[in-house]
Amino acid sequence: MELDVTAALRTPAPVARRDAPGADPRVAVAVITHQRRPEVLTALERLRDLPERPHVVVVDNGSTDGTADAIRAQHPWAELVACPTNLGAIGRNVAVDRLDTPYVAFCDDDTWWDAGSLREAADVLDAHPQVAVLTARILVEPGGREDPIVAELRDSPVVGAPGLPGPALGSFLAGASVVRRSAFVAAGGFHPRLWLGGEEELLAADLAAAGWELCYLPSLTVHHQPSRARDPHVRRRDGIRNTLWFTWLRRPLPAAVRRTAHVVASLPRDRVSAAGVARAFGGLPWVLRDRRPLPPHAEARFRALEESQRRSTARRYVS
Repeated sequence: MELDVTAALRTPAPVARRDAPGADPRVAVAVITHQRRPEVLTALERLRDLPERPHVVVVDNGSTDGTADAIRAQHPWAELVACPTNLGAIGRNVAVDRLDTPYVAFCDDDTWWDAGSLREAADVLDAHPQVAVLTARILVEPGGREDPIVAELRDSPVVGAPGLPGPALGSFLAGASVVRRSAFVAAGGFHPRLWLGGEEELLAADLAAAGWELCYLPSLTVHHQPSRARDPHVRRRDGIRNTLWFTWLRRPLPAAVRRTAHVVASLPRDRVSAAGVARAFGGLPWVLRDRRPLPPHAEARFRALEESQRRSTARRYVS
């Protein structure tokens, strides 16, 4: 998972923060951002005020809007990695490589954790050593309404090991999850080819293949105030590509055919969908070279999700 970021500008976090009264040394936070200076500054304000006083590593993915300078000026308590290019989700790998805490909470630049959630996540992960990922309840701001995906997490059909702290999941949402660092590193982190858009599914599959559990824990809360500074068409295009790549990389042939047929049939008939499918097929040489179907116990998790994926209203490829 090591990446060459020698050209990045690193600002070490003050060690004193970790020793502040009430600080929880078990969990740190990894934030990625790109061209969203106002959003990430607000997110850092929220993280700064958490009672757990977490060590925060924020990776600026090549922003040209003054994000890095603003973070240095307004949030010198945070550790900054200013990357010269946009690494996408690989920025999270960079952040994890900088950390030594047993648990890492991921945070996007338009999300923030509720007070006390990080401490509870650490307590639950301490008590359940077979769990690699905890995904939180997501409240959409302003207004605090539950994200539509929450119902699917809560009613997950995946069957996990006995005694789990919450419903077992097949995948997770990176901006709303806490991971066990050792499991994340052993699985290789986020795949560099997927960049952003459904990049979690491949990592979740590899964690499951290695015997780890993933859970939804409703007592953890993440707030999400969706940024307007995003390109929904690019996210949809890359999400389509990544879904197909994951399917061909890890699902057995019959399941891969079923899933591919459903994804393609469900797509809007437009240029964005066509571009996503074309990019997916363009990657077939490396995908087939790296193909490694899941073992039966891990494949069962994704097979259990097929019906809910067909009925989902929260996972439609629209923009």
